Amino acid sequence: MSRPSVAVLIVGGGIAGIAAAVRLAEQGIRVTLLETRKKLGGRATSFTDVRTGRVLDNCQHVMLGCCTNYADLLARLDASTQIRWYREQYWIEAGGRLSVIRPGPLPAPLQFSGSFLAAKFLTIREVAAIGRACASILRADRAKHDNETFGAFLARHGQGESLIRKFWSPVIVSACNMEVDRVSAGAAMHVFQEGFLANARAADIGVPAVPLVRLYDRAEAAISSRGEIVLGAGVERLDARSATTTDGRTFEADRVVCALPVERVNRVVDEAIRVEDPRFSTLDDFAHSPILGVHLEFDRPVLEQPHAVLVERSVQWLFRKDDDGKSLHAVISAADDWMPLDEQQIADRVLADVRACLPAAAAATLLSARSVKEKRATFAPVPGLAARRPAAAPSSSGGLILAGDYTATGWPATMEGATRSGYAAAAAVLGLPAESLLVPSLPLATLARVLSRGRVESATL
Repeated sequence: MSRPSVAVLIVGGGIAGIAAAVRLAEQGIRVTLLETRKKLGGRATSFTDVRTGRVLDNCQHVMLGCCTNYADLLARLDASTQIRWYREQYWIEAGGRLSVIRPGPLPAPLQFSGSFLAAKFLTIREVAAIGRACASILRADRAKHDNETFGAFLARHGQGESLIRKFWSPVIVSACNMEVDRVSAGAAMHVFQEGFLANARAADIGVPAVPLVRLYDRAEAAISSRGEIVLGAGVERLDARSATTTDGRTFEADRVVCALPVERVNRVVDEAIRVEDPRFSTLDDFAHSPILGVHLEFDRPVLEQPHAVLVERSVQWLFRKDDDGKSLHAVISAADDWMPLDEQQIADRVLADVRACLPAAAAATLLSARSVKEKRATFAPVPGLAARRPAAAPSSSGGLILAGDYTATGWPATMEGATRSGYAAAAAVLGLPAESLLVPSLPLATLARVLSRGRVESATL
């Protein structure tokens, strides 16, 4: 059964697909968006827990001040007010000792200097070592470091194992979803260049104040105003002009955007396209890294801060999900070792870390623990992968357009990277360069430009 031809068909309703559809609909393009699930958002969404009836996020997602395109997408969806912003990072050691990292009056890249010097979990020598490494990162051309691991870079720059465990690992594992001895140095450098060193607002933390799925409430109206959204439409075959769903429907279009996860693309895209277009030959090179989210309910308040990094623990982050601190969300990135564990084993390990770092949790009773495993949460940014990430636009006119955080956005697998890929895909549909729809990065601070020794000529890193 065929449908009437549509102007643009977008397959995949994650952030990349939403971003492409919204931008095209705003341009008056007729869009049909197909999504295999019954809701939008892809991996960055929510579900209704059958045990409690509560709406829970698959995993806690956050944005940073440097995520200019994702912020732009939320603004277009009137969802900006659903983000709570924080300038502080709370680092808690075993025993409960707290260090607060916040920007001070100095310009970037020195805005955190005062709070690092006051941080209890770091020695003065370690702070100096971090400063030297950050100076090298600021001056580095990260593309030239893509073929080595960040661990190798850190070792070469005098970062000891203890310091890596305490500081570098929590930041990079959370941002790139890979351990420092496995992740590309180029990808890790990007986190620091763009997220910490370029602008004093770059590291501001934005945490959704509503379930993730609520952020996309207005996407349906925005897209449907110029087309339609078809949920529950799994696609089994895709080419540059049509898609066929698992239930036998065929959707035809003038242009097609494939916004599926990278592991699904080569399974559904027509073989003739894959043979002719070299972008598809690299997609089987992508591996994945898992994330584990654990929802915890205690009988009394245990966390005073809105969020916390647990120093030298397996649980990297805790997020307070209610006003009084009884409900927490624990996040374990690069969670390969956790995937074989059952829910009770996971709860026991998470509880041990929480009680080690939060004194109030020692006497608290854990009422419930709900774990969510995302085995293919992100692509793995291993050394050498950056050069194999495909462009959004095909080499020939009229070919299949790609969108997804795995494409050549320059960013790790984040909501910002997914949004950028969607905007780039929309630009390809319109026959425009990607930069015409992308929102510029935060401006590079003058001092950061000077300290980079002229490496950066544009306004961004």
